[in-house]
Amino acid sequence: MPVHTLAELIRFVRSNSAFYAELYSGLPERVTELSALPVIPQTRFWQANSPRPNTLLTGPLEEAVVFRSGGTTGAPKFSFYTREEWREFTTSFGSGLTGAGLEPGQRVADLFYAGDLYASFTFVLDALHRSPVSNVRLPIGGAAPLSSTVATLEQFDVDVIAGTPTTLCSLAEHLTAAGRQLPAVSRLFFGGESLFGDQQRLLATAFPAARVTSIGYAAVDAGLVGLPVPGDDPRLHRVPAPHTVVEILDEESGEPITRAGLPGRVVVTDLRRRLMPVLRYPVGDRAEWTDTAAGHFRILGRAEEGVRVGPVALHTQDVHDLVHTADIAGRVTGVQLVVRRSQGSDGVDRDGLLLRLGCDTGAGGLTELAAAVEKAFHAARPMYADAVAARHVHPVALELVRHADLAVNARSGKLIRVLDERPHA
Repeated sequence: MPVHTLAELIRFVRSNSAFYAELYSGLPERVTELSALPVIPQTRFWQANSPRPNTLLTGPLEEAVVFRSGGTTGAPKFSFYTREEWREFTTSFGSGLTGAGLEPGQRVADLFYAGDLYASFTFVLDALHRSPVSNVRLPIGGAAPLSSTVATLEQFDVDVIAGTPTTLCSLAEHLTAAGRQLPAVSRLFFGGESLFGDQQRLLATAFPAARVTSIGYAAVDAGLVGLPVPGDDPRLHRVPAPHTVVEILDEESGEPITRAGLPGRVVVTDLRRRLMPVLRYPVGDRAEWTDTAAGHFRILGRAEEGVRVGPVALHTQDVHDLVHTADIAGRVTGVQLVVRRSQGSDGVDRDGLLLRLGCDTGAGGLTELAAAVEKAFHAARPMYADAVAARHVHPVALELVRHADLAVNARSGKLIRVLDERPHA
């Protein structure tokens, strides 16, 4: 499948996607520079990308695979790939698994999640299938009973386990609680969420010989973003050129950052996808270049488009919408999502979400307001309550403050929509 020139891809999407035609309506007829394009406004993008009617896709939905990405039950977000696009996506990702440490002949257990239109399990399995090195694939899944998973890992002398940090840590807790280890496992591939120091210590107790490595950086909506860079920092990735263009944009000016060490928001352009085009799409992460010549960058946490709390993905705009829907009296004047990592009563560190709401704290009915927001949150994102019950995250907390007490950007004075206070360094 060819890599399209930027000019040709822009011409194609303007001609075949109503969304892009409108978004680019004020641009010259011929555009050849990526920086001349606006960054995709996510809210409008997902409004256009509904199953029906759909004004984003460049053609009828006749041959494709459909996946669900983050979002709430009231506003699910779907991603579409043609057969060829999915093959190219998984082949490119599979080629990066050698950089992640996959060796010929290794036995790999896929513990990512399947079903309900989620992509990770199928994606990783297909990437392993298309990896340039031979491997034995065991499609166990993340929902299998831990005792059954352990039995399979031992029966097949598994070398590599792939899963989210939450799943890998649950497996490690299960083993350590039984006083057991799996010393034969040499590699743990993690993806889908950040991995923290306390989690690495837990994994080391259950898998004493295993090296913990990022499996790669991809999202079902944005596509392939980064391939692992060998070394001791699992946050380092390299741009998968020429298939993908990764930009890191200054969070105030929106201008591309070209020097190492300056943080910004990650924006991606996929030069191969045509059914659901992605041009300057904000991934929802912050990063910094570490080696611009080599295309190496370090992930620094979440940006304002969204946040991941343990295994639960949340789109910022969805949370804002549900808060304002629950706030019938219209008293909330600002919403911030604050993500922290703290120790629970059982001594285990977990992620937790704090919804900080700016309002008139001197008015009555604040208890009712908080209860309405919490009820709306759990109705829209029931997976969060499931994660709490599974002891993966702390319960959601609400904080009602004066609008003046909401955090703002020191330079611009603008409200900060997401505060990621976890120790990413």
